[in-house]
Amino acid sequence: MNGSAHRVMTAPQHHISDEWLLDYASGALDEAASLFVATHLTYCPECRARAQELEAFGGEIFDRIEPAPLSASAMDAMMARLDVANDADLISDTGVDMAIRPAVEGDVLPAPLRSYLGCDLDQVVWQKRGGGVSVAEIDGYFEQGQQVYLLKVDAGRAVPQHTHGGNEMVMVLAGSYQDENGTFAKGDVEIADGAVDHQPIAGSQEDCVCLVVTDAPLRFTGSAGWLLNMFVKM
Repeated sequence: MNGSAHRVMTAPQHHISDEWLLDYASGALDEAASLFVATHLTYCPECRARAQELEAFGGEIFDRIEPAPLSASAMDAMMARLDVANDADLISDTGVDMAIRPAVEGDVLPAPLRSYLGCDLDQVVWQKRGGGVSVAEIDGYFEQGQQVYLLKVDAGRAVPQHTHGGNEMVMVLAGSYQDENGTFAKGDVEIADGAVDHQPIAGSQEDCVCLVVTDAPLRFTGSAGWLLNMFVKM
């Protein structure tokens, strides 16, 4: 022992469902959801193992399928794709890095997110939204109506009380928060819909940074919700 302190990351306690992992392994998720799952897999050894099992299971099923003859045009198209493929990476049709790998020590943001942002967390340009809340939008070929962004909530501050016009997927990248459904730390996932009305509060020790994917605007429900709904799109 040299007396130096080492931060040991606790494995996530809130996970991606097997249904989502199967869709991810088969390439059936849209780009935003694929990015979300790929990011969680870098943090979560349990979900990485499950995803690899599902991939292997899918491969076994594929091997048992009776082959069907390909037309000449289909064969030409397949060979053209192989010619441009990079054997070093596994990229889905959505453009998301599908390789299942753990996070790299020293990087705050996992590789899938850094590839979209072009930087690590310390270089993200934030847009302040007031009340200790900031956002950084993420660009990609996302579905119409989807928003994908980083959300930063200052330590000890709260996001305004809200529910959801659709689905909201949240994953903690740094710090932690708590709401009516429990405490969420690095790598943890919370998926909420219109049945959930909550007010996440960032932990008091450090700012909370999350990856957020929504398919409809939030609906603020607190005492000033009517005013926030007029001006804020988040």
